[in-house]
Amino acid sequence: MATRVQALALLLLFLLFSPAPAADSMSASSPVADGQTLVSAGGVFELGFFTSPASTSTARFLGIWYKGVAPLTVVWVANREAPITGTTASLAINGTGSLVLADRSGRVFWSSAPSNVASNSPVAKLMDSGNFLVQDANGTGPDLWQSFDYPSDTLLPDMKLGWHLTTGLDRYLTTWASPGDPSPGDYTFAIDIRGVPEGFIWYNGTAPVYRNGPWNGLRFSGEPEMAPDNGNFRFEFVANSTDAYYTFLVENGGGGNVVSRFVLNQSSLQRYVWLQQEHAWSLYWSLPRDQCDRYAQCGAYGVCDASASPICGCPAGFTPASPREWALRDGSAGCARRTRLSCTGDGFLPLRGVKLPDATNATEDASTSLDQCRQRCMANCSCLAYSASSIKESESGCIMWSSSLIDIRQFESGGQNLFVRLAASDLPSYGDSPSRRNTALAVVLSLSGLLFGLAGFFLWTKFMRNKGRRQSTRRLTSFDSSNPLAPVQDRNMDDESSESKGLRDVTLFDMPTIASSTDNFAASAKLGEGGFGAVYKGELGGGQKVAVKRLSKYSTQGLDEFKNEVVLIAKLQHVNLVRLLGCCVHGEERILVYEYMENKSLDKLLFDKARSAQLDWSKRLDIVLGVARGLLYLHQDSRFKVIHRDLKAGNVLLDGDMNPKISDFGVARIFGGEGADSHTRRVVGTYGYMSPEYAMDGVFSVKSDVFSFGVLVLEIVSGRKNRGMYSSGEQTSLLSHAWKLWREGNALALLDKVVAIGGDREPEEVRRCVQVGLLCVQERPEDRPHMAAVFLMLANLSAVMPQPRHPGYCSDRGSTSTDADCSLSCTVNEITLTVVEGR
Repeated sequence: MATRVQALALLLLFLLFSPAPAADSMSASSPVADGQTLVSAGGVFELGFFTSPASTSTARFLGIWYKGVAPLTVVWVANREAPITGTTASLAINGTGSLVLADRSGRVFWSSAPSNVASNSPVAKLMDSGNFLVQDANGTGPDLWQSFDYPSDTLLPDMKLGWHLTTGLDRYLTTWASPGDPSPGDYTFAIDIRGVPEGFIWYNGTAPVYRNGPWNGLRFSGEPEMAPDNGNFRFEFVANSTDAYYTFLVENGGGGNVVSRFVLNQSSLQRYVWLQQEHAWSLYWSLPRDQCDRYAQCGAYGVCDASASPICGCPAGFTPASPREWALRDGSAGCARRTRLSCTGDGFLPLRGVKLPDATNATEDASTSLDQCRQRCMANCSCLAYSASSIKESESGCIMWSSSLIDIRQFESGGQNLFVRLAASDLPSYGDSPSRRNTALAVVLSLSGLLFGLAGFFLWTKFMRNKGRRQSTRRLTSFDSSNPLAPVQDRNMDDESSESKGLRDVTLFDMPTIASSTDNFAASAKLGEGGFGAVYKGELGGGQKVAVKRLSKYSTQGLDEFKNEVVLIAKLQHVNLVRLLGCCVHGEERILVYEYMENKSLDKLLFDKARSAQLDWSKRLDIVLGVARGLLYLHQDSRFKVIHRDLKAGNVLLDGDMNPKISDFGVARIFGGEGADSHTRRVVGTYGYMSPEYAMDGVFSVKSDVFSFGVLVLEIVSGRKNRGMYSSGEQTSLLSHAWKLWREGNALALLDKVVAIGGDREPEEVRRCVQVGLLCVQERPEDRPHMAAVFLMLANLSAVMPQPRHPGYCSDRGSTSTDADCSLSCTVNEITLTVVEGR
């Protein structure tokens, strides 16, 4: 009996003093304090507070790490930008499902984005995948929030790296500032969805360091080691109308559980696997591998081969653009063509087993065949190269490039076939020309038909002379009258005349081609007309539709603006910028040829009450985001910092899918360093969109474009022009009207009455757009955000936004009342108005 009592006592003591199993979840009534942790059900991951062992600081961070793995391996950090001093902080979940990290004094160090889905009893749970989920306690309904959507420097299996296009969520990796400091570092790895999606390592968000190339159905073009038959990993890339992301899965089919993580470590991407027997992490592979993985190592059209010496080479038909630097083994200037393309007589040079060039400005059609792709590229004079978009089973699909081919490298094995456009005279025997057998046959046939050819030549010569006489009676109509133009010679854009200098890299169209495409500038082909002249719809050979902008001799856009637009826009390539296909200089004629935009300019829809209903809220928000992306590219991501100076609804064109493209770069300027501004005595632009400092003092900077963008956003939301709107019988500006509604807490009243909104997100999106618009039109330039911050605020509903201050130009005209918080409207002499009609 005593023995049984002793045994029961020992059992009771064991139960009392044995450590309780760690919980894997928390609720509103059970916060996690410093010193406490959550452990996933399978004991794989642990969440809690930590101080980095490599740090000399005592700062505390909330994070997730592998449990039982030494040294401490952190895979996610919440408060990267706000380290905690002391140990009084705790993580709690509030009634709306938001996680809040705060100390006892109430200071908040981090909080998760509020959920759009209501929950009566939210709980947060740490999963064996490493994901920290907020969900309803009963397990029904969608997840309210997850840490996988907000990565730090590590990608775990089944995490997504890339975009949710519907919500604008961008998941990307950011390095730690140092091994002991989880604060965001200088490098990011993200999926760039401009053109054909591909991954980039960026330094400071602007300078590309490494690019992995487009996904080809099996792997990224620049990563042959991503073999699809790998027994340990399965790599996937999803690109559709709602998503564009990369993920990887651990197969574990070969016996034993593989533990792997993908880390951005400074400028390197590294994949690690855990070796259980050694109790250590092993580096599986690392990128960049060598010099040839450095972005644009060999410049435009240059091919980098790590096994060659020197590593940079030029393909057939190209020579070093800077022979002196090339001789010193600096290939950054790239290669230049030996012979200019002629369009109709060109062929294609195959480059085998290469990494496809930068596809940021390429176009993709996965539904076509490779042969059809070749035909399309051949028919499009601006197409410089093509390749298959998929090599999964056979070469299929189509990617076409219309800008310089950058960042090509040669692989010893793997890689893809790229077909580069060359002039026929530069094609080698293995190029896109007949085979040797066909060539020999052609020679025989040519010799046998020589006599026929000579006879035909004399007949043809006689015919062409007669044809020339007939054609000489057909005269081209001049700018704006019925007077015929005097016969002139087409000017060669390669000469050193003032009109052609600097235009040598632009496709030149001859005047007969332009006249033929527009039916000799027929009135029925005219799309619109403004101060610069008229825009016509044209059709080139092969059925390609174009917009032809014919400058009037009375145009406010003169020779300087013409050259500025041609040279500048030819060097700017972005999905949200209108694409210049070429130009024509013929006597007094100056003509620009653009891609054709089916829905013309935004103002034609937005301010037409009979048609504005076509722009529902989803389309309007997409247009705002698209213009923001284009402007961000001009200010930050392009090779030059460019200020547009005339951003307005009339200069935003819409393609067949209502995708916006910024146009009219005649008055744009390449700008100086960060924070700099410039002065001009000649103010150009459109009243109502110009910032106060520009209109009054001629001072312009990137913040001038931000102001114009803010006006445009408010116009898109309201469907009203900034100038000439009427409120309560009095003329007022849209800015003052929006400011008044905002101060009254009634921002939704600004929304165009033809737009119906529904759901939980759309009202918040409208309010956010109004707030962003007002932040952009603040009177003081230093108060306005940069476009990077603007895009973040628009695309991420969880982004923190400041309250706007009063805008410029917000005083009411014609009203006796004044608003002390508003600045006065102003006018300025010598304003050049640029007006664009729909193309």
